[in-house]
Amino acid sequence: MTVNNFVCSSAEPIVQTKAGKMRGFQVNGTYTFHGIKYADAKRFQMPTEVAPWEGIKDALAYGYVSPMLTQDQPVMEVLVPHRYWPMDENCQYLNIWTQSLEPQAKKPVMVWLHGGGFAAGSSIEQVAYEGDKLSEFGDVVVVTLNHRLNILGYMNLSAFGDKYVNSANAGNADMVAALKWIQENITAFGGDPDNVTIFGQSGGGMKVWTLMNTPAADALFHKGVIQSGLIDGFLDTRKTDSTAIIKALLAELNLGEDEAKKLEAVPYPQLAAAYNKVAPALAMQGEYIGGNPMPNEFYVGDPREVGFTEHAKTIPVLIGSVFGEFAFGPGVPNKQDVSEDATMEMLTQKYGNHTEKLVTQFKEAYPDKHLSDLLFLDTFFRVPTKDFIEKKSGHEEAPTYSYLFTYEFPFEGGKTAWHCAEIPFVFHNTERVPVCLIPGVSDRMEERICGAWVSFARYGNPNIPSLPQWPACKPGDEATMIFDRNCVVKHNFDHALMDTLLKTNPKLPFLPSNEAEEEGFILH
Repeated sequence: MTVNNFVCSSAEPIVQTKAGKMRGFQVNGTYTFHGIKYADAKRFQMPTEVAPWEGIKDALAYGYVSPMLTQDQPVMEVLVPHRYWPMDENCQYLNIWTQSLEPQAKKPVMVWLHGGGFAAGSSIEQVAYEGDKLSEFGDVVVVTLNHRLNILGYMNLSAFGDKYVNSANAGNADMVAALKWIQENITAFGGDPDNVTIFGQSGGGMKVWTLMNTPAADALFHKGVIQSGLIDGFLDTRKTDSTAIIKALLAELNLGEDEAKKLEAVPYPQLAAAYNKVAPALAMQGEYIGGNPMPNEFYVGDPREVGFTEHAKTIPVLIGSVFGEFAFGPGVPNKQDVSEDATMEMLTQKYGNHTEKLVTQFKEAYPDKHLSDLLFLDTFFRVPTKDFIEKKSGHEEAPTYSYLFTYEFPFEGGKTAWHCAEIPFVFHNTERVPVCLIPGVSDRMEERICGAWVSFARYGNPNIPSLPQWPACKPGDEATMIFDRNCVVKHNFDHALMDTLLKTNPKLPFLPSNEAEEEGFILH
């Protein structure tokens, strides 16, 4: 069956939530609810519960997505197919796919947190985010959600009034509100509120570990999956003084320094334009310009810096990244067209006197890879991920499992896995992303990856029969599942290679400039 051959039931599934009744629809046996309002919020302030209603509300179309600072423009649509939707800061909506509406079904709940840093993206941005196939394959309840982003969700105005004390955490507070809604309502959708896994990629992975260290989220979820969610320097919490950026915003909007409250009423396009004009220069000066959760009583801080909360220590984690990450876009050579001599020349240009050692270490770590793949090997996510694993794996009561996605795609002579490349496999949606497809190979990979994620959500353990035995990590022993044509577990297999690569002062390879904006306010 293809995704275009579907049957939509004329029967209308109606579910009673805490606030009122919702009407969804059924496609190929999957009960589907799009655009459920899980909270309301005033600009820069904490979310509140939605008011009850009489009658039946429709959940038949996606809800608004958060506005973005600029109109996102994907650079490689063939690799990561995108979708767009109407934007409004009244964006606290979620979507649900489930195989049962029986309260006693008690199915595992998988809550997806989208990527795009804390500045962009949405629950439907990528075609691969559709939750129907994952729900069907894994017999789980899948939830995706939108929340406030950029200046709406992560701008510190606390110096301008007590009511703004958590304005830099408003976006994460939306996610906490969604998790509370799930606790109160998911039973009506066949889900188990005592078995909730949050999972996300890139910015979504960051949201997972920030929520782990958010006391308000304690007991609202029970496991976490972090996909390419660690990158050093992205969530710089050393600078939190908002005075300069807020004063600059006010001046650009012709408002006085005592008129910060009026920012609540400035139309978002005007507010975003003012921010885009004043923020770059301040960032160059090293000033705080917002863009990420800010440590305070609501959010404890980066667990690698401040340690894991006692509750976070009890959360099992599945964590990893992909081989190439940002090695895509214009300028990436087709390795089939490059000779070995030319490859060595490029490696020498990039790595200098470290080249010979790196080639030896690369061949030891990746004996089946083309030598030119070393040009694309990621360190920016892999190294901090490795460091996170070392710190988290000491919690014996909550195992940590490591993976690396190294699959080679049948595109441009064989392309190494790029940022977001694993998502269609996780969601069992490779059919929706044709560049993934290799007959007899991609379908097996999809079943293994999706199966492992579902097993982790169900049991806190990703081991499934079709994979080699996958042990949890221990301090000093990172057992990494390599997802490729031949899946294997390797121990500390690339640590020496990563150490040498770091000595070369690596830079993001081939990263298109407008992709950087999707990953945050400004990469700083």
